[in-house]
Amino acid sequence: MLLPVKWLRDYVNLDIDSKEFSDKLTLTGSHVESIISLDKGVDKVVVGKILNIEKHPNADKLVITKVDIGEEELKIVTGAPNVNEGDYVPVALVGARLPGGVKIKKSKLRGEESFGMLCSFDELGVSENVIPKEQKDGILILDKKYTLGTDIKDILGLSDDVIELEITPNRPDCLSIIGMAREACATFNRDIIYPEISIKNEEEDIKNYIRDIEIVDKDLCNRYYARVIKDVKIESSPLWLQTRLMEAGVRPINNIVDVTNYVMLEFGEPLHAFDLDKIEDRKIFIRRAVDLEKITTIDKVERNLNDSNLVIADSEKPVGIAGVMGGFDSEVTKDTKTILIEAANFNSKSVRLTSKELNLRTEASTRFEKGIDSNLCEIACDRVCQLIEEIGAGKIVGGYIDNYIEESEEKNIHLRPEKVNGLLGTDIDECEMIDILERLELKVEKKEKCLEVLVPTFRLDLKEEVDLIEEIGRIYGFHNIENKPLVGALVRGEKPYDKIIEDKAKSALKGMGVNEVITYSFVSPKVYDKINLREDSVKRNYVKIMNPLGEDYSVMRTTLIPNMMEVLARNYNYGVKRSFIYEIGNIFIPREIPIENLPIERKILSIGMYGDSDYFYIKGVVDTLLERLGIQKCKYLREENHPSFHPGRTANIIYEDKVLGVIGEVHPDVLENYHMKERVYIAEMDFHTIMEFANLEREYNPLPKYPAIVRDLAIVLDRDILVKDIEEKILENGEGLIEKVELFDIYTGEQIPEDKKSVAYSITYRSYERTLKDEEVSRVHSNIINELEKSFAANLRS
Repeated sequence: MLLPVKWLRDYVNLDIDSKEFSDKLTLTGSHVESIISLDKGVDKVVVGKILNIEKHPNADKLVITKVDIGEEELKIVTGAPNVNEGDYVPVALVGARLPGGVKIKKSKLRGEESFGMLCSFDELGVSENVIPKEQKDGILILDKKYTLGTDIKDILGLSDDVIELEITPNRPDCLSIIGMAREACATFNRDIIYPEISIKNEEEDIKNYIRDIEIVDKDLCNRYYARVIKDVKIESSPLWLQTRLMEAGVRPINNIVDVTNYVMLEFGEPLHAFDLDKIEDRKIFIRRAVDLEKITTIDKVERNLNDSNLVIADSEKPVGIAGVMGGFDSEVTKDTKTILIEAANFNSKSVRLTSKELNLRTEASTRFEKGIDSNLCEIACDRVCQLIEEIGAGKIVGGYIDNYIEESEEKNIHLRPEKVNGLLGTDIDECEMIDILERLELKVEKKEKCLEVLVPTFRLDLKEEVDLIEEIGRIYGFHNIENKPLVGALVRGEKPYDKIIEDKAKSALKGMGVNEVITYSFVSPKVYDKINLREDSVKRNYVKIMNPLGEDYSVMRTTLIPNMMEVLARNYNYGVKRSFIYEIGNIFIPREIPIENLPIERKILSIGMYGDSDYFYIKGVVDTLLERLGIQKCKYLREENHPSFHPGRTANIIYEDKVLGVIGEVHPDVLENYHMKERVYIAEMDFHTIMEFANLEREYNPLPKYPAIVRDLAIVLDRDILVKDIEEKILENGEGLIEKVELFDIYTGEQIPEDKKSVAYSITYRSYERTLKDEEVSRVHSNIINELEKSFAANLRS
């Protein structure tokens, strides 16, 4: 909500700056989001009067004006199409500053000198979304005669601030200037000045204009208050009214609509003006819409209604959606002569659901859906009539129609002073409590053991004793309440270790672009055939379910490979080009056959992928994951007997002589069973074993102080010798000086015998204690070559 400080000062005497006001208001519970300065750097812009307008001799779209600014007359060239002789306008003098750092200088336009500039709303820093449509494409024409030479900031109130507030849903009364004035008065202990509402002249009787107003659905409308204005003159509002609305973030429309918006912002009660001549039979019905009934709202959109929506209707059709938006066919136009002013109280839930259903959120629905005091209807409607009379926009018809179903009454709450201090942890005197409550406009009567507090109807949020205690606490100032330790034993809670490791693993995999899946623990017995398990495999010893949902969910899984293949195959068949997924789930291993005891549950990590991947890619994912968990330098031993995997592209993952799991390319026969033509790679690891070795402690070593020496090595040897064995032999003979062994080439082809391969390594030598010499490194490097020759019959490639 936007709160113009100048407008607020109409109701409360404030002699402090906006910053101090905002700080103290925030401390009492009204959260200030920001302070918006309306002065966007405007300087030396004054009121001027256009005395004469002549055509520019050298330009068809420019005119030369003579402008009186009080002390002198200025020659100003402008292209504005809307200026006329006698208009009062803002004049930026030579040397003036405008928003955005614009500085006005003496200029020459098509050969004619210009000593200033006529300004529009936009050029004075007013936000485009609140500028009146008729003022968007031209100079700002002031609405009346002002003293020439007066600073335009005084005319438009540009020296003031607007405070942006966050209003909590339980305080709909604060969605108004009056509501925030009450808060300001309570915070600073001032008296509120309510506007005096009176209508000087009333003519005729409303019964001559309205035949009937009936609330049909009384559960959705508690009150409907209406008055009539005749001899309406639709025109632009006075400048003071327009600027008030613009400061509050509302675009001026015309004098009637602007007054209803002004009063809505002032009191928080939405109002609506109907063109009475467009109401059939001069009858109003507040009823539920008929299913599939239609209405075109004032935004010119046709909307379909149903019987849960409340509408304002005449004898033939809906003319407005209650609490949300009026109808296009009954809106006020320039030809309107007689209007009906509506002030109503609609069911908050009904308005909220209708607004959501129609995807139509308005200033009115924002207020109605939070709840509004029914007693505001009469006050707000009479205030509209008063303002229309004051600005000469129409004549007030005598009398009113007021359908009030259930009158809203003040609530009485018992308040125990000892309960206040006990709950807040304070020692507030009873007299101070009474003072705080009365500053909030609550009536307090002191009894023997308690305070009887009468809550006004505009405070819908105060229902129980604790609500009053909160009010005392926030006005007293929660920052003034002494901090005290909690009484009682507190037990520190934390995640179990296995959950921490699991979260770390999931975070690492997510960071590598692997997405988590969750599959059923129930599988079909046929899946073990699909992954090519042998008949005597221990994984075929599964737990059967006594009351399965069907054969496809009849046994408990003993491996996650079938689940992983099902998900990957489904993605593949849906046309997904690549899929990287993982699952951490339990397998169920029976303790004995037949089953007598609950099975052993083991947590398994399964990683699967296809598309843009190969064996080395999934191996990199596994290595990175294990390193993040503190498990480094795992070994990979070739595995040729796992029936689900390709015999030449599969390995067991070994750490400290324990098998963590298996990794490899899925067997082509298995892929065929799942109707996949893309290569698939899967790793399945025992997560309990991973947790056993996981180490989240980290040790950091300083950066090396001594330089490294890098030597390359290329050897030719038999094709079936494993790269792993070669690297181990290199490290064994490095005498502790090898920092890194990096394979960068494997070559077979021309110049290499058919049963041989060329393997090339980059070996980094470094000592952390001294600078290595070339002779020392050469000796170690030669020893490595000799050992490779002896162990693998390797030849140094030249």
